[in-house]
Amino acid sequence: MADESWRVPSIVQELAATVHEPPSRYLIPEQDGRDDQLAGAEMPDPVPTIDLQRLLASDPADEKVTKLRSALLSWGFFLVTNHGIATSLMDDLMAASREFFRKPLEEKQVYSNLIEGKKWQLEGYGNDPVKTQDQILDWCDRLHLRVEPEDERNLDRWPGHPESFRGLLHEYSQSGKRVKDGILRAMARLLELDDDDGIIGQFGDRASTNARFNYYPACPRPDLVLGVSPHNDACVLTLLLADELVGGLQFLRDGTWYCVPPVRGRALLVNVGGSLEIMSNGVFKSPVHRVVTHSQKERMSLAMFYATDLEKEVQPIAQLLDEKHPARYKKIKYRDLMAAHYEHFSRRERVIESLNI
Repeated sequence: MADESWRVPSIVQELAATVHEPPSRYLIPEQDGRDDQLAGAEMPDPVPTIDLQRLLASDPADEKVTKLRSALLSWGFFLVTNHGIATSLMDDLMAASREFFRKPLEEKQVYSNLIEGKKWQLEGYGNDPVKTQDQILDWCDRLHLRVEPEDERNLDRWPGHPESFRGLLHEYSQSGKRVKDGILRAMARLLELDDDDGIIGQFGDRASTNARFNYYPACPRPDLVLGVSPHNDACVLTLLLADELVGGLQFLRDGTWYCVPPVRGRALLVNVGGSLEIMSNGVFKSPVHRVVTHSQKERMSLAMFYATDLEKEVQPIAQLLDEKHPARYKKIKYRDLMAAHYEHFSRRERVIESLNI
């Protein structure tokens, strides 16, 4: 039988504690831009920031709506403040997450995303799937959990220690859903849809929400290694609870990688996903982003991915189409979109480009 041990990479946190040079599997190709290019450029202006409560109370001509439209058309992401999620809840959840990642490996492996140590599944603790032997690996460990529908939660993958973790994640997911709905209603108004729920209505009866806790250990060669390879999210919308002290997130615009400074004050970073690019028929673009590593400091973040029912077909919203604006993307079931996303990600490609008409 062929040796396929390459399909099960090391836990990066354990690797980082023992090596002085990253293994070759983690080194990005020279043509992808090493050294100074990984440092990225400063954003030409501060990250667009939207007060959510003021946005929801605004009329279409208000400056907050104009600011949101500008952020979506220029960057595809923005920060949202006054979102209604208690700072104490966010602090407690991040503290519980750090406590989990700092536990001994054998305790974390109880929640592994490998079935019988070999077959990869989305949920659980570990890494992304490895599709080929020459795939460039990311300097990151993850805990990926399905949050909604609630009756599909696999609590065997949810850490039982610290004991506060499950309750905190449940409470945070309930609060995040309200934030997501408010933002999507504002976006529906920007698209001039008749119904503020015109985007939310595309989710189906069993909308999918996944939480991904990202842990980036310090890396001995941040000039050669990425925390996460360039990609755009497959979901409709991502809410990112970022590390307050350590930066690393970069967005690509017009061929230049721009650094997002550490996000202070527990603002949330909102990112347009590929599903929303399809639904809006290309009006809203899903930005390509990556994460760089740090030579001295670890970094943590929590991404909440809001998506449609797995069996729902993602397609341009009919109300946005006419003879002058034909559909620009093929329709695809979200379950198939996710599978294609991981295939394209392993090849450092964008799945949405395969759906262009």
